[in-house]
Amino acid sequence: MFHAAQMNITSKSVALLQESSCFGNHKASLLLASIHLSNLGRSVNQQQGHVYSLIGASGDSRFALMHAGYKHTQGIDGFPEDLDMAYSYYSNVAAQSSIDRSRIHEITQYTPEHIYLNNKEDLDRLTHEANEVYPYLKMQAERGHIEYQKRLGSALYWGHRGIAKDIASAVKWLERSAMQMNDPTAMYDYSILLMKGQGVKQNYTRGLRLLKKAAVMGSVDALNGLGWYHGSILNDHKHAMKYFEQAALNGSADGMFNLGIYHLNGKNPENPQKNETAAFQQFLNASRSGHVSASVEAAWYLSTGNLEGVSQDVERAVIMLKKVCDQNGHLGFMIREALQAYLQGSWQGAFVKYVLAAETGLGLAQSNAAYLCQELNLSYDCQWRYHYYSILNYDPHPSALLQMGDHYYYSSSMQEDSLSLVGQAVSMYSRAALAGSPQGMYNLVVLAQQGHVLPRSVQGLFNVSRYDQTDVLVEKILKRCVKSEGADAVTPCSLALLGVQMGKAWRRMTQNGAQLLLVYASLLSLCVVIVIMPLQNSLEQQVASHREAQLNARASSASQDGVNLNREQDGIVGGTYRRTGTLWLTILNEEQWLRQTSDLAVTLSGVCLCAFWTTLLYHLL
Repeated sequence: MFHAAQMNITSKSVALLQESSCFGNHKASLLLASIHLSNLGRSVNQQQGHVYSLIGASGDSRFALMHAGYKHTQGIDGFPEDLDMAYSYYSNVAAQSSIDRSRIHEITQYTPEHIYLNNKEDLDRLTHEANEVYPYLKMQAERGHIEYQKRLGSALYWGHRGIAKDIASAVKWLERSAMQMNDPTAMYDYSILLMKGQGVKQNYTRGLRLLKKAAVMGSVDALNGLGWYHGSILNDHKHAMKYFEQAALNGSADGMFNLGIYHLNGKNPENPQKNETAAFQQFLNASRSGHVSASVEAAWYLSTGNLEGVSQDVERAVIMLKKVCDQNGHLGFMIREALQAYLQGSWQGAFVKYVLAAETGLGLAQSNAAYLCQELNLSYDCQWRYHYYSILNYDPHPSALLQMGDHYYYSSSMQEDSLSLVGQAVSMYSRAALAGSPQGMYNLVVLAQQGHVLPRSVQGLFNVSRYDQTDVLVEKILKRCVKSEGADAVTPCSLALLGVQMGKAWRRMTQNGAQLLLVYASLLSLCVVIVIMPLQNSLEQQVASHREAQLNARASSASQDGVNLNREQDGIVGGTYRRTGTLWLTILNEEQWLRQTSDLAVTLSGVCLCAFWTTLLYHLL
């Protein structure tokens, strides 16, 4: 796909992808759709792009279904905006994701990790954890520290922190942490592996013993686990319902979902009738915690509006399902492959994988694809295509909003419709600020100081009204920015805030007559100090030179032979000493007077400056 470091997809490459698609490899179908829609290596052909998108979706490919759902949600690349159609695609993927969730331990699934390639801290932390944290975790775990055993077992089981999955090793560490019988979370995690037989031989007896112990020690998840055991294994729905209710009341999303299933299927022994209203409410509560299966169920009710008291809201259903799809383990596996390719120096391979994930609507992949477009010197349209698509998401990452804001702002200086572009830049920075981005807040301050009006949503966030002066708005934004950055850090926002507050204090001082006089006196004092100090240094150098000359003269006279000198010579020498001594006394007197005068001037200047800074600090505080 790449020739001479440029993307140039030949007819032979397209033919190979077409054959792969026909044989049922729908990653090839999605890549063909992406090529025809995005102007990557070939000219845009939306009709062909739609054909291959539908071919992939008809094969129930998760990525192709997400791609079609995303395009219909946003109405981009020639796809009509149709939320009902988007829901039909997303509901298929969400149902698959619910099944995938039960197999998340498989090597072909990973929980998506949000590593942004343009964020050096993300990459450094990932490399540090993979190279240094793992040996440290292992060393501490081998010493018997239960917390490190849990963390190591979790990292190996889920494949977090840049560590590859190793289920056998994960089970070993989870077992060791659980067998200390001190940590309810560790006991619960290992009991579930025993119950399901994941990575270890299935053993209900041992698993139940650990589960009960964990529940007694306060594990909410263990309460839900006991409910599952009584309902699914013992067929004791009365006790199962009791445990699910206790778990749900204590905030367990799994408990809420299972309770909803009991209401939906009429398995509640006290009320053995189907209760969809109670079921929907439990599904909705669980979906707020990101529960995959609960989100699928709640979205169905929202999309149809068939339940009494629940109005139809297809957009909300689509948003709910897209969040579920973005957490799909197979998508996470592709993201991991792309990241590994990037870290190993295969940027072109990483780019292709990120593009495939980006076409599904995943904001992380879109930001990384845009970054690689720039780093690989691909077309300008490639970079801004994916930056633009990333901000269309319902919860875009602040870095994408900042990138688009910069793009609009700098484009405004080169186009006639500059006010419209600046307005779009303000909108992007405002959304970033609303998401808590310090850089977004700082950029808003710059634009506000240039006279641009900020949106009401931003004014409401910082508790200002449209009647407030610019300085009030700027100060409140900068205070929030400093708070979000960390009070102890020296940052652009903290420096800008200091400048704003200094200017505010200065204006207050100059509005008062007495304080204005103090300002002028302080300026005069500063000038006096600047003049006096060099004079003092010059005078000290002059006195030192005269002292040195007198000492030299005395040393020269003392070396003469006194025996051969006559009285006349003695008189001349004596007269010379008297004249030199008189001159020396005059210089000393002048020096003493000047020193006293300069000391007095410096003292008065210091008093004025101290009074000035005290007054300024008073206004600052």
